[in-house]
Amino acid sequence: MSRIVLLLILFSVSKAQDSLYARYCLKNLCSKKMFGRGYTHGGLKTAEKFITTELKKNNALPYFKSSYTQSFFHNIVVFTKEPTLHINNTPLKFGTDFIITPSSASCNGHYTLLQKDSATYISNLPTDKIMLSIQQKLTFSASTKQENVSVFEILKTKIREQPITIDVTLKSKLINNFESKNIACTIKGNSNSDSFIVFTAHYDHLGGVGKTNYFPGANDNASGVSLLLNLIKHFSKNKPKHNLIFIFFAGEEAGLLGSKHFIESQIIELKKIKFLINLDLLGTGGDGAMIVNAYQFEKQFNLLNKINTENSYLPILKKRGKAKNSDHYWFTENGVPSFFIYTMGGSSAYHDIYDTEANLPLTKFKEAFKLLVKFEEQL
Repeated sequence: MSRIVLLLILFSVSKAQDSLYARYCLKNLCSKKMFGRGYTHGGLKTAEKFITTELKKNNALPYFKSSYTQSFFHNIVVFTKEPTLHINNTPLKFGTDFIITPSSASCNGHYTLLQKDSATYISNLPTDKIMLSIQQKLTFSASTKQENVSVFEILKTKIREQPITIDVTLKSKLINNFESKNIACTIKGNSNSDSFIVFTAHYDHLGGVGKTNYFPGANDNASGVSLLLNLIKHFSKNKPKHNLIFIFFAGEEAGLLGSKHFIESQIIELKKIKFLINLDLLGTGGDGAMIVNAYQFEKQFNLLNKINTENSYLPILKKRGKAKNSDHYWFTENGVPSFFIYTMGGSSAYHDIYDTEANLPLTKFKEAFKLLVKFEEQL
């Protein structure tokens, strides 16, 4: 076997391993043991341990002095038991037929309903504070506040007749001062400058409800975490041009809490950040990618777009203005040039039980990875 053929085989195996590593990360992050990377069954803690273990494997240095983690505390509403819902004596299944709003209070009983409008029904007694909301799609979230009303969101296709009565059970609990942790590491580059480029992604998701129902969060945002881990693996073996910082934020789904705390802790000199790239929803890409803050930082967008066009990585890079929709926001608001990049097309699963690793195509995952590596080289 010639040396050239051997090198080609090794190169091919290396690329295959990159794909395998991406799937390995996704499978772990979306597994039941991480229970939606949320606030019950130790899900967020298990995810933290997985990520820090991977950082150690790749010899990335801890950012927080001798630690990879930074603790912060916040309130969060959790649901310790699976809720039940019967409409006109017909049982509905949580996750597929209905969900609850994340700020809902506990309730238990039989209620008669009145129609408020075409999509809303309320209990006939104001003191009950029970509401049904008819939805085209079930989309769960997280809340740091507990309200005094219980809201059940029902998929429209599951309503066969006008709701008259409901039987419900729902156990809701507000946890005060829940400990979440940001995770960060550094890789030194070839530059003598003390500036750096930052890559970020949130690793938390929505957790679960009861003992068996959880939201895997494959695209949102195990995909972004997986891409960050792939970048760390790459740059640990291929020294980057710039000094790099990688941050995995917690608390994003509860209101961008981790990134806000990171900024407020003043643990980083913001003026030394040359550029920040926040990654979320990176599991598709058939319809290209959206670049939030593209209008604010046109020079950097033009460079990114030039690299993409020359190499035919993604079908299109679309421009979007400022948006408070992910962890880049607090950095942008504090004067840091930043992009938030997410891919489009290929999956409609979002904040639901269908956002699983098996359903995530990773259509342009490799291409997005290559685009970011090139961007770092040329920035």
